[in-house]
Formats: sequence, structure tokens, C-alpha cells
Amino acid sequence: MIILKSPREADLMRRAGAITSAARKLAGSMVVPGITTGEIDKAVYQFLKAQGAEPSFLNYNGFPASVCLSVNDEVIHGIPGKRRLHEGDIVSVDVGAFIGGYHGDCADTFPCGRASEAAMNLIRVTRESFREGIRFARQGYRISDISHAIQTYVESNGYSVVRDYIGHGVGAKLHEAPEVPNFGEPGRGPRLLAGMTLAIEPMVNAGGYDIRVLKDRWTVITADGSLSAHYENTVLITDGEPEVLTVTEGESDGHC
Repeated sequence: MIILKSPREADLMRRAGAITSAARKLAGSMVVPGITTGEIDKAVYQFLKAQGAEPSFLNYNGFPASVCLSVNDEVIHGIPGKRRLHEGDIVSVDVGAFIGGYHGDCADTFPCGRASEAAMNLIRVTRESFREGIRFARQGYRISDISHAIQTYVESNGYSVVRDYIGHGVGAKLHEAPEVPNFGEPGRGPRLLAGMTLAIEPMVNAGGYDIRVLKDRWTVITADGSLSAHYENTVLITDGEPEVLTVTEGESDGHC
């Protein structure tokens, strides 16, 4: 069942979204050569707790950290730990915060130091595909209109969208209905209504879209070893323009 948020619930989700976005920004600022992914995770945990929030991901279905940190060919669900980042890596940061009974959920991919032109273009296209998608995040369109716009933009730039993992509704639960794929034909799925809150999250591979899961049963990597990027925001459907809830003051919806 798709849950429409009341004005009060939307305000609570704005609060959760702002904290989540600030945590993403903090993590992104820490993506520098020599730091460990575990150090970033610890800093985000401490930040969220200081805000009075709980990390949405910590212990969620057994996930052992507060942030998913996925490096280079890792698509999503990378587990932070002792891995040190190196110049030229790209790091996907996925974070959620739970406060006031509601979750925020967002992600972005950051270069570590100076990344290659190819890597930076992949990040740019991934962010831009989100913006292409939310052009259709309005009342009257259907879920797959968002999906189709993302896929069309990504593939027109020579990349592929991951098929095995998709976006979702978000609210009192981290994952709610409806599912929001990043691919598919337009005009399908539920019709968008004001009050829906969606986590729209393109996952884009430089090579093919096939993936595999590592033995830790969490980390998802590209099957062909190509780079991958991830961008996500929590979006409120309104009776007009969509509202991105995971953008802090001074940010745009495409840059952290």
C-alpha cells in the first residue's frame, strides 16, 4: 500500500531529510586520500547521534554500519572498515537518518582527490539522470515515466542502469511501496499523487548493467569490473513541482 503523507508528516520528513543530507555532505567532505572508510562511518554515526537521529542503516537487516561506502566498481552496500582511500578513487556515499518517526535517504558519489575525466563524467551523468527523472515526478504521471527518463538519459550517454536494485517509497519505514525502477517503458505503474515520498536513486555503471554480490552478502559490484556511481534523494510529490527533501541550504539537487 502506498502511504500518502499529510502536511505534518511531510514536515517531519523535511527534518529527517535535512539531517540526512547534512550527513551525506559531511561524508563527502571526508573523501580524501589516506582516510579509511571506517573513519567516515564513525564520523557520520557521531553526527547523526548529535542531531538526535538514529542511523537508518545500522543493523537494518543486519547491515553492520551507519553508511554504505562503495568504492570504484562497488555499486552499493559497501561495508566501511579498514580500507584506505586512494587518489583517483570514486566513493558512493549512501546514508539514512531516522528522527521523529520518519526516515530520510540519500546518496552521492564523490571523487577522492583528482579522479579521471571518465570517472567525473560518470558521476555527472548519474546526477543529471536524477534531474531528468524528477521532471516527471509530478501528479498525473506514472512511476515508470520517471524510470524511463532516467534510463533514456543514461543510455544516451553510453552507460547502463543497474536492473537488480531500484528506488522505493520512504517514510515511517525505510522501504515502502512503491518500487521505483531506473529503467522501463513509460506509462506504467502507479499514478503519482501529492503526498507520495519517493527515494529516487539511479545506479549507473560505466560498462554493462550486470552485477554480483560479494561473499560478505552485502557489497554489490559490477560484473565486468567497470566503475559505478550512485545518486539519490528523497522526493515529495506535491500538487506542483516536486520537492527534494534531502537538500540542505545552499545545495542544489545535483551537487553535494
